[in-house]
Amino acid sequence: MPPKLVTTVDAAYYTGRSVGTIWRWASEGRITRYGSGKQVRYDLRELPAKTVDEGSGELRLGEPPALPEGARAA
Repeated sequence: MPPKLVTTVDAAYYTGRSVGTIWRWASEGRITRYGSGKQVRYDLRELPAKTVDEGSGELRLGEPPALPEGARAA
């Protein structure tokens, strides 16, 4: 199945995290970066979706993608 590519801003919105977090995840190897420069895209299927509790309206973030074996977090 081909990747479902989105911009950095869209990836940040989808996950409920900052653009900086998306960049860090990519640099740590947690998610795949497609393209370069301003044309970078990320596969939506690799990203944890945020959810909103319907009762309280509370935002819940999904678990961050796992680090590749042997990698260290920034």
